[in-house]
Amino acid sequence: MFWIIGWIIFGLIIGMLARKILPGEQPMSLIQTLFLGIAGSFIGGLIGFFLVGGSPIQSSGWIGSTIGAVILLALQYRSFKRIN
Repeated sequence: MFWIIGWIIFGLIIGMLARKILPGEQPMSLIQTLFLGIAGSFIGGLIGFFLVGGSPIQSSGWIGSTIGAVILLALQYRSFKRIN
């Protein structure tokens, strides 16, 4: 049960870090920031899998998660700019 709370806190922190790193305004709610951080963790794990091996579906540490979240946020921002 406590691991769920840990994932929520971790996801929020990573999502907020990614939003601070990427310049510009990202109109996202708190829930979207949470999911950005959690998805970024799995993207970082996938990048780690391609670089060093291991399991393709895994979470990543702080640095890998932040890198994954920034990549996702950049892709989302780029697709949003294309639509408008």
